[in-house]
Amino acid sequence: MTTTPASEPSAITPRLRVAPSPTGDPHVGTAYMALFNLAFVRKHGGRFVLRVEDTDRARFREDSEAQLFDTLDWLGLNWDEGPDVGGPYAPYRQSERLDTYAPYIDRLIESGHAYYCWCSSERLKELRAEQERSKSPVTGYDRLCHGKTREERAQLPGFSETPVVRMLIPDDVPLEFDDLIRGTLKAPRPDDQVIRKADGFPTYHMAVVVDDHEMGITHVVRGEEWISSTPKHLLLYRWLGLPEPKFAHMPLLRNANKSKISKRKNPEARLTWFRDEGYLPEALVNFLALLGYPPIIETDDDGERVEREMFSFEEFSDGFEWNKVNPVGPVFDLTKLDWLNGMYVRELPTHELAARLLPYLVAEGVLPERPDLGELGRLEAITALIQPRLTHLTKAGPQVAPFYAPDDAVPVADDARGQLKDDAPAVLDAAVTALEGISTEEGDIFGEGRGWTHENIEAALRAALVEGLGLKPKFAFGPLRTAISGQRVSPPLFESMEILGRHSTLTRLRALRATL
Repeated sequence: MTTTPASEPSAITPRLRVAPSPTGDPHVGTAYMALFNLAFVRKHGGRFVLRVEDTDRARFREDSEAQLFDTLDWLGLNWDEGPDVGGPYAPYRQSERLDTYAPYIDRLIESGHAYYCWCSSERLKELRAEQERSKSPVTGYDRLCHGKTREERAQLPGFSETPVVRMLIPDDVPLEFDDLIRGTLKAPRPDDQVIRKADGFPTYHMAVVVDDHEMGITHVVRGEEWISSTPKHLLLYRWLGLPEPKFAHMPLLRNANKSKISKRKNPEARLTWFRDEGYLPEALVNFLALLGYPPIIETDDDGERVEREMFSFEEFSDGFEWNKVNPVGPVFDLTKLDWLNGMYVRELPTHELAARLLPYLVAEGVLPERPDLGELGRLEAITALIQPRLTHLTKAGPQVAPFYAPDDAVPVADDARGQLKDDAPAVLDAAVTALEGISTEEGDIFGEGRGWTHENIEAALRAALVEGLGLKPKFAFGPLRTAISGQRVSPPLFESMEILGRHSTLTRLRALRATL
């Protein structure tokens, strides 16, 4: 059952959180949730909390937390409180808060809302198998331990020395609740959920309620897979006499076949993948917003309403409303992200794009770790040349590398050499002669007064090769492109020659000619 979404926000200053588990590379869904939490918080002057839920020690990975901090910071999704920055409700790691949960669990046991369970994992496995075989309408734990002492339970099969603690779900458990995105929801009836494991660590269900209360969280924003758990959490709030937060369940990110995007099957589910692939953080943030939120609507000069899909985080936050979130699981369309990324790349100032390319070029060995001023100056000129066609930062390397190759030993790709015709030697000889006539001094033969410029280079080569040799441009300039870049496809030829300079250009042409 779904009705109109509940109203928000309350008069209380909003405090929202994202609470990932450090069990591997951060999931892109963590950034997706953080984005929507942060947009609401920034609009209403609240506080955004990063809490690390590391109670799953079997899957815990030590480097995962550092990756989490690094990738969210790269995206600009900065938190006000967290393990690395502290805050009034520290500590912000669940593993450091174990003493916090014990009194709450004790209260539930004393009030009869929770009980010890000594069933072994083998017995529970057999119970599930039997329920599946018999197609029992009642599934979940059968309450064998409820109402028994340790000694009484020890007389029965499937006994474990170390008990867990389970909730005692009442028959009349409320299953409906209000959701800021979806309105009134009804979840299935839960079973007697474990709230403390045999190792003494609380389960997610217990820890999340206690931590959200202790940290003053006013709105719990999470994926729709947690809808079925919400009645359990609301029971815990009510049993413990704690104020209930508001809930907003976000749609899950999905593949084209509607399956949930997962790190095991989808490399793009890993948040680190996007930086490795050369996406801009602002493009990824914009893309994640569009997955669950409509474009910005504006009025054009003709008074028509138009959609704008490119917007900043600030614009997203300023107009944010929970009732605008689309509850339908969005398809994670990388083609759309590629388009957005290309748009953002082309809008960057050239010097800033060059600075963002630098780490990738250093990692690929195109540039040294500490390039000199001349190399950096050339990079900015090259960046301006390739920027109109660049879609990913990682795609710049092959285009930039030839500009830093030794002039007398430019690596020539097989397909570039293979497309050279029998007249390539004559074309290169004529090009060298024509370019030798261009002076680098002011006041050259073309009367431009600018010497070695792409305009003068193009004019000289067209006169010598197209008009002089009677060649079509495609065949006239192909050998020159091979000599300059070593590639069949390269940045604009004449501009490349201008950037390289007269000496380097002539050396490269002569070097290829010598091999033919």
